[in-house]
Amino acid sequence: MRARVDGGAIEYDARGEGRSLVLLHAFPLAMSMWEPQCDALCERFRVVRFDARGFGGSDPVSGPLSMDRIAEDAVALLDLLGVERAVVGGCSMGGYAALALARRHPHRLSGLVLQDTRAGADTEEAKAGRRQLASRVLETGPQVAADAFLPRLVGETTSRERPGLVGELRERILATPAPAIASGLHGLAERDDSRPTLAAIRVPTLVLVGEEDVITPPWEAEAMARAVRRARLVRVPRAGHLSNLENPEAVNAALSAFLGGLRG
Repeated sequence: MRARVDGGAIEYDARGEGRSLVLLHAFPLAMSMWEPQCDALCERFRVVRFDARGFGGSDPVSGPLSMDRIAEDAVALLDLLGVERAVVGGCSMGGYAALALARRHPHRLSGLVLQDTRAGADTEEAKAGRRQLASRVLETGPQVAADAFLPRLVGETTSRERPGLVGELRERILATPAPAIASGLHGLAERDDSRPTLAAIRVPTLVLVGEEDVITPPWEAEAMARAVRRARLVRVPRAGHLSNLENPEAVNAALSAFLGGLRG
């Protein structure tokens, strides 16, 4: 389905009935990364997801794809669907956007899920690296991004035992337009430091992290969980940065238990 939001078309999907769960995808993927969660949860919950601007079927954004832009698109989609409050979850870039939403629209949250992400902003060195990679992607294409990110997106277990998933992820990245990847990289580099936001979160929060995640390792997830007043930490075995795809059974069980235990 497509919705017109603030001058552009957003591709989205909404399935199921019950408590609403909005899922924000990782970079440089699209909402299709949440298919295992939709299949498992939509019988009990309403699962909403969308492609960030420039990714999947959504129209591109002019300039950097900011985390605030993704957060505002999520809120606009909730308005369109008539949802006052929802659990909002995100992986990696989606987690940064979920924290931006928590900061900008705390009253729209009934819960928060932070999967394989971090609260801190990039270091100056990391920012420079993202900008350099963005330039290379525009010059030579998305293959550069696939080569840079894919070896670290999944854990050692997945790399060794699930080559089909690794190949599928490569194809998804290669299918993403180079301008969208560059826009996302600039947006990631410019994102705010969300560490001060953590102490202000007042809704139940689930922090998920793959035990083999080398991009946002478990110690960062542990620090986030300690900083949020009502947070629960779940470490996902045999999984790296995309734990919902690498070990969907464990992530689905954690999400189902978390959502089922919420009140109101």
